[in-house]
Amino acid sequence: MTVPADQAAEAIAHVDAIAHEPLAADAPEVVVRIENLSKSFDGRLVLDNVHLNVHKSNIVAIIGQSGGGKTTLMRCVNLLEIPERADMEVAGEKIFSGDQLLCKDLAKLRQTVGMVFQRFNLFPHLTAVENIMLAQLRAGVPEEEAMERAVGLLRRVRLAHRGMAYPDNMSGGEQQRVAIARALALQPAVLLFDEPTSALDPESTGEVLRVMRELARDGMTMVLVTHEVPFARDVADWVVFVDGGHIVEEGQPAEVLRRPSHKRTQAFLANFQASH
Repeated sequence: MTVPADQAAEAIAHVDAIAHEPLAADAPEVVVRIENLSKSFDGRLVLDNVHLNVHKSNIVAIIGQSGGGKTTLMRCVNLLEIPERADMEVAGEKIFSGDQLLCKDLAKLRQTVGMVFQRFNLFPHLTAVENIMLAQLRAGVPEEEAMERAVGLLRRVRLAHRGMAYPDNMSGGEQQRVAIARALALQPAVLLFDEPTSALDPESTGEVLRVMRELARDGMTMVLVTHEVPFARDVADWVVFVDGGHIVEEGQPAEVLRRPSHKRTQAFLANFQASH
């Protein structure tokens, strides 16, 4: 797929912004419901009987040490990892029950549950506009509409001027913002972030976090695995501390991050403060 430069430039010049379409009025209050989630790798239990609800328009931050299970928990939401056992519901649809996979259309699920990866995962042979258009075209969106939406989303992440750039010619922060725009293009009900700033320098991290703050203000439902404890404190509605395959503690940021009740949470936060 190749988009002519003059066509893309014309679209960029004439599209001021894309409207952020709210979720349907009858969308369930709980967008993601997880009960009794267990997951093993090579016989090692990584998640053990985990329960979690993600409410509409809330930002849930999952924190914890590496290897504790937090990324696996998030990847189970869009079935990039398949649980051994769970009862899971996304946007009102049951996707897993007991030990049975109920979701028959994983592509459709991943339109509902967008994901932003740690390492961007952009196609190097496509421009920023084309990367954002591709999933839309595969989902049946007409090309003109897909381009208009892509340009609007580039404006939203402050990259309209980089629409014709290839990933190799973009900074890490720019690539991650294109990845966010790509994830938004199919208008998901919930957006997942897997440590979105861990591969970035401080300046690029600030650019990405600014975009995420704007999404939070717009009411986007988000689940993020992050080592950015200050960001979780400032933006999240709910913080989940995962350790050893269990949710050790969860609650509002002021409770979990300023007044943790569990000794394991206290130790984790003390170590974070000491290293920063």
